[in-house]
Amino acid sequence: MLTIQSLSFEYDLYNRFEFPDFQVSEGRDLLVLGESGIGKTTFLHLIAGLLKPKTGKILIDDTDITRLSGRRLDAFRGSTIGIVFQRPHFIHSLTLGENLSMIRCVGKRYPDPKRIKDVLEGLGLLSKINVRPHLLSQGEQQRAGIAMAVINEPKLILADEPTSALDDKNCIKVIELLKKQTKRNDASLIIITHDQRLKSEFSQSILLSAKQNTRTSTIKE
Repeated sequence: MLTIQSLSFEYDLYNRFEFPDFQVSEGRDLLVLGESGIGKTTFLHLIAGLLKPKTGKILIDDTDITRLSGRRLDAFRGSTIGIVFQRPHFIHSLTLGENLSMIRCVGKRYPDPKRIKDVLEGLGLLSKINVRPHLLSQGEQQRAGIAMAVINEPKLILADEPTSALDDKNCIKVIELLKKQTKRNDASLIIITHDQRLKSEFSQSILLSAKQNTRTSTIKE
């Protein structure tokens, strides 16, 4: 499903990151752990096609997204990849339902009110469908961010530090919601975080660790 080959990225001569080869099979979950400053968000942005690598390939279902650009990359991301950001990105002049409808359209999909209602119901947000996002509570906004990531039935869902500001109870609740939603869509889930509490929730995990005296990152099983 996802294959990383010879991947590297460079902001400048002193901020360089390298990632070894690995694969994530279809329908599998992966936890990527690492401390701040060693390339976790950079790694997620590369996989999502938000950054272009210096070297390497990122294959999603045999499509090398490093070779896509412009509209082709936007269309592929919109239909294949869902992203749960640390802080959800809403259009605050639109209701929650209208935000989800817009994402459907951006992904070249029919708005599908039934799909929108089903996703919101699964996340306990159906009653908020006509509410503007800035009026939602922090927890509701977090769940709305998950809804935005899964609304187009993506094959790959990426989550950036989804539990960093949560207590233990809500931490596990959010992970359960993410897993449930990805399973409903037969998708693969990759969570990138420094939150060590999640280790027991995943059977497959890798570690990003900084090499001494460099800003280069490596992944270890």
